Amino acid sequence: MIEMGNAAAAKDISQAVVSVHAMDVELAWEQIKSLLQKEFGPAACKSWITPIVPQRFERGVLELGVSTRFIRDWVRTHYADRIRHLWAQNFGTVVRVEIVVSAAKKEDETVVSLLPANANEQPCESLPITDGLSSPLDLRFTFDNFVVGKPNELAHAAARRVADSDTVAFNPLFLYGGVGLGKTHLMHAIAWAIRSRAPQRKVLYMSAEKFMYQFVRAIRGKDTMSFKEQFRSVDVLMIDDIQFICGKESTQEEFFHTFNALIDQNKQIVISADKSPSDLDGLEERLRSRLGWGLVADLHPTTYELRLGILEQKRDMLKRAIPQNVLEFLAHKITSNVRELEGALNRIVAHSELIGRPVTIEGVQDLLQDLLRANDRRVSVDDIQRKVAEHYNIRISDMHSPRRSRQIARPRQIAMYLSKALTEHSLPEIGRKFGGRDHTTIMHGVRRIEELVISDRSIQEDVELLRRAIGG
Repeated sequence: MIEMGNAAAAKDISQAVVSVHAMDVELAWEQIKSLLQKEFGPAACKSWITPIVPQRFERGVLELGVSTRFIRDWVRTHYADRIRHLWAQNFGTVVRVEIVVSAAKKEDETVVSLLPANANEQPCESLPITDGLSSPLDLRFTFDNFVVGKPNELAHAAARRVADSDTVAFNPLFLYGGVGLGKTHLMHAIAWAIRSRAPQRKVLYMSAEKFMYQFVRAIRGKDTMSFKEQFRSVDVLMIDDIQFICGKESTQEEFFHTFNALIDQNKQIVISADKSPSDLDGLEERLRSRLGWGLVADLHPTTYELRLGILEQKRDMLKRAIPQNVLEFLAHKITSNVRELEGALNRIVAHSELIGRPVTIEGVQDLLQDLLRANDRRVSVDDIQRKVAEHYNIRISDMHSPRRSRQIARPRQIAMYLSKALTEHSLPEIGRKFGGRDHTTIMHGVRRIEELVISDRSIQEDVELLRRAIGG
């Protein structure tokens, strides 16, 4: 609502009403539209001005109708004041311009159908009018096939609540964790469960990379209005790997408005990332704040018990006679992520069927020697930072921050030292993991801990404890 703020202008209201009513208000609006197009260009006019429908002009109030709250808010912010000025210039005084949501949404133009009705069908892309907007779903990724353990029980419970609820449970639900820990599995499971329980609900699932691709394509095609309407007409929006848009300002801006529009309509949003919102570098603060509004649930690295449970379920699904001691061996040795664990079992099964030999631990060691070697030596900088942060009770974000207080700087230097000792990364690569620090800063931190390990017994004990905990 744009107030003119000039009481004296009320004298001319009756004259303005007569002048506009003497002609048709729609005809008057056509003249205003023509002026706006000359001023803002045809592309902006097509997206924001053409959808406006003039309602009435009474007692100095010009009422314009639009089809969605998003268009209403945009027109209010960017065009309403100019509309009032042009109307006053051409048709007499206008006290205010009101933008109202009046037209019904054309939801049939943005129907999103992610999932096949028959579970035996292959995953499919979104059906009509969305031009392949939705990403395929994996038929294996259901709640029934998700093994629950202590590292993922909160994320699993939250995902089930979202899938089983007719109302918005947590908004957004933000799932985060390392590669291969089950984030994508849970997101697919939510979509499958909603499709089974409430097939009329419109679910849109895609990666953040595809969101950016669609946004850029809409800009190039000068058709951002269709893009916005497609995303704002769904009941559940699911974006995987949101970290992909970190540092991409225009895409973050568009996602920010999409997020707000759906929250305003009380629609469910589910997001996944490799880190929590507070630890995502290159994310705008306003978006970081909104991503943490609802429930943030992490998926921790798997435990031995969880890995063994996953292997046992996989064996049962494959209906293969894999000895229990082989599964226990794999659960102990392959700790990186679930994908590698399942891949190892697939290799064992394929080898057994092709060669015709029984599965033994000795045979598995020979078959998987490359994978087992890699897991024996593989430690990531992220793992080290997480373990050190937990040990000293600081935030992971402190590893990247410029803070130099002793209680932050010393753990950070220990993490640098362990990263140099336990990973194959170069000093510049380690520096990038520590907030973009120069390699000389990393070398200084490493040398300082090397000195303290010799002279300070408590530091020596901490470093050895952390080294054992990390597995180096």
